[in-house]
Amino acid sequence: MATRVTGVRRAPILILALGFAVTLAGCGAPAPTTPARTPAATAVPPTDPSAPISPAVAEVRAELARLLGTRNLVLDDVRIPFRPAESPALVAAPRAVFQVLLPADPNSGFISVYEFRDADEAIQAAKSQFAYLQSGPGRVQSPRGTAHLIRQVGSSVVLYSWLPEAARDPSTAAIAAVLSTLGTAFDIQT
Repeated sequence: MATRVTGVRRAPILILALGFAVTLAGCGAPAPTTPARTPAATAVPPTDPSAPISPAVAEVRAELARLLGTRNLVLDDVRIPFRPAESPALVAAPRAVFQVLLPADPNSGFISVYEFRDADEAIQAAKSQFAYLQSGPGRVQSPRGTAHLIRQVGSSVVLYSWLPEAARDPSTAAIAAVLSTLGTAFDIQT
């Protein structure tokens, strides 16, 4: 009877040891040889300041810098990861992210520029973004009261989102005012 009790007591220990060995073996599995790719992975990461931008996006950037300059606002390339609430059409598009330098709010002022094949595709993407921001999934990605400026400029879509009630830098509203003069509007407030 003592042997039987000892055997019964050893079973849980053996099961735990076996489970531990299986867990360790799983941890040592080789990494996949090809990385997973998402539609956004095909775009140049916005954190690489040396990454080239397309001529269409460069034109939009130059126009943004010119317009913002009329209000003494400085447009810079983004050096940190940033991704706003985006419809699937925007997620899949190549993009560049810029930032208006706001001394009192260095974590705001992001402007995303997305590139499409032509103006018609850009218009459809802007409409898609407008509809997405009105949908349940789009609404939960931004605080209530967020103003989204969606602008179609040629084959590009420009997106700027800001929360007027939470703006810490007085120049934040000037960004929205400047962008309101750019391209065709598909603006929305959630």
